[in-house]
Amino acid sequence: MARSRLIAEVPAVRTRTPRPRQRGRGSFWTHLILSLAVLLVASPLLFALIKATQAGAQVSGPSLLPGLHFLENARAAWVGAGLGRYMLNSGVVAVSVTLGKTALSLLAALAFVYFRFPLKGLAFAAVLFTLMLPTELLIVALFDLVSGTLHWANSYAAIIVPFLASATGTLLFRQHFMNIPASLSDAARIDGAGPLTFLGRVLIPMSWNTIGALAVIQFVAAWDQYLWPLVIMQSDDKQVIQVGLSKLIEVESQNSWGAVMAGAILAIIPPVAVFTLLQEQFSKGFALGQDK
Repeated sequence: MARSRLIAEVPAVRTRTPRPRQRGRGSFWTHLILSLAVLLVASPLLFALIKATQAGAQVSGPSLLPGLHFLENARAAWVGAGLGRYMLNSGVVAVSVTLGKTALSLLAALAFVYFRFPLKGLAFAAVLFTLMLPTELLIVALFDLVSGTLHWANSYAAIIVPFLASATGTLLFRQHFMNIPASLSDAARIDGAGPLTFLGRVLIPMSWNTIGALAVIQFVAAWDQYLWPLVIMQSDDKQVIQVGLSKLIEVESQNSWGAVMAGAILAIIPPVAVFTLLQEQFSKGFALGQDK
């Protein structure tokens, strides 16, 4: 009895239970702010998508109600303005530039990490210096070289070869290779593997995430080329999609802006598809540390 009295007299310890209302309010405001941010970022795309479904005076009016003319506008842009040919040209250029940049960046990073040569640090600094030189700054000298010396004007080589070197890719692969244990290169050297064998059998299989991240960046950058193709390309059959869209605006300025908006929607499908397919590699390729 005494023992039960002692137990009964011991005061109960009060525990603070979480307040679900406050958590619910905080979660609500967080989701609300994030939703508004997403809506703000996506508003230009949503506006173009809505206007691509409209026709006639409704396109230039304030109406934001979706229409039923998207297929009609898309057909006018694809067939009437030759947008399909422009997208094919951009696809060839973007894939070629992406593959070329990836291959050259892998070789350059291999040299900077696993080879010893004089002034290696200065050479890498010179590569990084090119990141501060935009194409617009070099366009006059590049035009003189490509059209005058090399005679590549009005050819695919003019919009592919000058963009095969990539300081961004070299830096990305160099940092990734430096995180790979040096014991792997020592073991490969003992087994008699040459540099290219070591690259193909060891480094590339360990670098797919980095390769995917670089591929997304370079594909989108090559797809969005506008100024250089506009300057160097005289033939309309070899022009790229961004220049084609500007010509579509000139053609359709007095007729239908719905076709212009539909053409813009069609033009972003390939980059979005590439990013969707490689989004996992893109996120892992830029992860910090050795967990890539």
